[in-house]
Amino acid sequence: MTDTIERRGLVRRTALAAATGIFALAATAGAALAEEEVAELSAGDTAWMLTATALVLMMTIPGLALFYGGMVRKKNFVAMGAQIFAIAALMSVVWMVIGYSLAFSDGGSMNAWVGGLDNLFLAGLTVDALSGTIPESVFMTFQMTFAIITPALIIGAFADRMKFSSMLVFMTLWVIFIYAPICHWVWGGGFLGEDGVLDFAGGTVVHINAGVAGLVACLVLGPRKGFGMENMAPNNVVLTMVGAALLWVGWFGFNAGSQLAADGNAGMAMAVTQIATATAVLGWMAAEWIVHRKPTLLGMATGAIAGLVAITPAAGFVDPMGALWIGLASGVICFIASTSVKRAIGYDDALDVFGVHAVGGIVGAILTGVFATIAITGGDTPLGGLEGNWAQVGVQIKGVIATIVYCGLGTFVLLMVTKIFFGLRVTPQEEVDGLDISLHGETIH
Repeated sequence: MTDTIERRGLVRRTALAAATGIFALAATAGAALAEEEVAELSAGDTAWMLTATALVLMMTIPGLALFYGGMVRKKNFVAMGAQIFAIAALMSVVWMVIGYSLAFSDGGSMNAWVGGLDNLFLAGLTVDALSGTIPESVFMTFQMTFAIITPALIIGAFADRMKFSSMLVFMTLWVIFIYAPICHWVWGGGFLGEDGVLDFAGGTVVHINAGVAGLVACLVLGPRKGFGMENMAPNNVVLTMVGAALLWVGWFGFNAGSQLAADGNAGMAMAVTQIATATAVLGWMAAEWIVHRKPTLLGMATGAIAGLVAITPAAGFVDPMGALWIGLASGVICFIASTSVKRAIGYDDALDVFGVHAVGGIVGAILTGVFATIAITGGDTPLGGLEGNWAQVGVQIKGVIATIVYCGLGTFVLLMVTKIFFGLRVTPQEEVDGLDISLHGETIH
C-alpha cells in the first residue's frame, strides 16, 4: 500500500513538473512571439511614414520658402529662397553625419543630456534595422525633416540682413549644439522625456527652440536698415497664403506622422490639428478685425501657422474640445504678441518668428498639460489638469523653461563665435541694394 501511494505521488510530481515545463515553454514561446511581433515590420505603418516624411519636407521646400518669401521685400525674395533651399541640403548632411547620433543614440553616462557618437555617419543603419514597426531609415529621414525645418524657421527673424556664408556656419553649429541635444532631452531618452514632459510633435523641440533662437538672432544683429521709417510691407501676400496652405497640408505629416503608425491615434492627431488650426485662423481674424477694423489675408495665414504651432505638442494627447480651446488661445495670444507686444518692445523680428513660434509653442506646451486626456492616450492614471493632474502643467512649464534658457544662452554664444570668425551682417550698401543682387547676383522682375 505504501509503495502504491509513493508511486502515485511520484506520478503526480512528474506530471506536475511536466505541466510546469510545458507552461514555462509556452510562456517563453509567447514572450518570444510578442517580442517578434513588436519587432515586425508593418507595411501599412511604413507606407504612411514614407508619406508623412515627404509631407514634412514639403513644409520647408516649397511651403516655408513661399510663406517667408512672400513676406519679405521684393529685393530679398531670391535670398530667402536661397537660404531655405541651402538649409534643406546642409541640414540633411549634418543630420546624417552627427545630428541623428547626438539626438537618438545612447549617450551613456551623459544620456540625460545628449546622445552618443555610435551612429556617426549613420553607422549601424542597415536595410533591415527597425524602429518600432518601420525601418529605422524611414524614422531617421522623418526626424531629418524636423532638423531641416527648425533652423529654416529661424531665418525669418533676421530676414534681409545676415551674410549667407555666416548663416550656413551658424545653422550648422546650432543644429549640432542646440537642436540635437534638446531633441534628445525630449524624444531620445533625455531628462525631459524621463520627467514626463509631453511634446507629441515638437512644441519645445521645434517651435519654442526656433522662436527663441530667432529672437536672440534679431537682437544680436539689430534692426533692418530703415526699420520703422521705410515701407517694409510684404511683396506678395498671395504667395504667403500659398506657402501657409502648403504648411497646413504638410503639417498633417508633422503631427499625425509623429504617431509613427497608421492607427487611430494618428487619425485623431490629424483631426485635432485641423480643428485647432481653423479655430486659430478665426481667432486671429477676429482680433485683427476688432483692433484694426479689417481682416487681412496675411493675418489669416499667420493665424493658421499659430494654430498649427500650438497644437503640435498636444496633437497626440488632446481631444477635439481641447484642440478648439488651444486653437482659439493661440490665435488671439500670438496676434497680441506679434503686434502690440512687438511694437511696445521695439525688436525687429522681421517675420514674427518669436511671436508665432515661441509664443505659440509656449501656449501649446502649457495647455497640453491642461487638456491632455487618457481618453486619447489610454491608461488609468489622470494625464492632464482637467482630469485632476495639475502637476502636469508644472512639468510642461519645466520643459518650456529648460528649452528657453538653454536655447537662448546657447544661441547667443554661437552667434558670437560666428561673428568673431566670419562676421554676421551684410554691409549697409548690400542691405540697401537687396540681398538678391548683392549676395546671389539674381533678381526677380
